[in-house]
Amino acid sequence: MNSTNQRKTLRLKRKKRIRKNLAGTPNRPRMSVFRSARHIYTQIVDDTQGITLVAASTTEKEVREQQKFENKTAAATFIGRLIAERAAQKGIKSVVFDRNGFLYHGRVKAVSDGARKAGLDF
Repeated sequence: MNSTNQRKTLRLKRKKRIRKNLAGTPNRPRMSVFRSARHIYTQIVDDTQGITLVAASTTEKEVREQQKFENKTAAATFIGRLIAERAAQKGIKSVVFDRNGFLYHGRVKAVSDGARKAGLDF
């Protein structure tokens, strides 16, 4: 097994271990973060109904037209603020943070910091 597949397998094992103790409810939905090599995606999910309430990513047209980010961490911070603003519009104040098996540093931490600064509680 090459190192890329092994890394992905280890991440998915961490994800399974985390998700068995973590679920989004209507009162406190789950904020899930996914990062690829180039982009960052985040969504707020109500697991009881299985629906996505709010989503934001760097692939959206309005984000790409917004500005050029100096680095991927700056883009992740912007996405965190954007998801918090969209959640506030839907009346969501508090969430459960799901790092999706990724380590809590770098871009994943930047998303959560941006969301916290914009008023989302977790």
